[in-house]
Amino acid sequence: MMLNNKEDSIASQANKKWQYIKKNGITILLVIVAVIMFVSPDAKSYVLRQLIATGLFNASIDDKEKVTATAASTDFDFADEKGIITNTASLRGKVVFINFWASWCPPCRAEFPAIEKLYTTFKDNPAVFFLSMNADNELATGKAYLEKEKFSMPIYVSAGNVPQAIYAGSLPTTIVLDKTGKIRYHHAGIANYASAKFIKQIEELIRQ
Repeated sequence: MMLNNKEDSIASQANKKWQYIKKNGITILLVIVAVIMFVSPDAKSYVLRQLIATGLFNASIDDKEKVTATAASTDFDFADEKGIITNTASLRGKVVFINFWASWCPPCRAEFPAIEKLYTTFKDNPAVFFLSMNADNELATGKAYLEKEKFSMPIYVSAGNVPQAIYAGSLPTTIVLDKTGKIRYHHAGIANYASAKFIKQIEELIRQ
């Protein structure tokens, strides 16, 4: 009799646990997803990439977003993989797409495929320059990430102080300069830069 009571108690506890899981399944699932996203940059970037694909984060260059800072006050030095230093002032006459990112940054990873697509679209156009600014502690780390993911964009690092009007420390941060060096787009956070609208807006800047 005692054995039956014990078995009934175990069965009752198991049933209660099952009822709890059924009742709170969505919450439990969300907690599990949240934990995975917290501990895994790959998982977090994957989820963010799916959100980007919905179109909710499509970038747009609008006149109202023009920043009033003068071109000269936003110029800065950057270096390529060989250590050759250049200043953004030398890029006048080109539309400049600047993206500050790091390999450890999930939002950066999430938006990079879209940036790579944009780069592929304009890489042979001499009127556009892509400035992929890596913020890893070592350039080799960022380079290894690009090679692993088979991204073809060239990689650069800052070679001095970058004006706050350009980059205030948030990753990712993306800026578009027009041919005169003025900021036409500035955004901190993820975005989709491969939408048809954004590509058309870059083309419009090229024609200006």
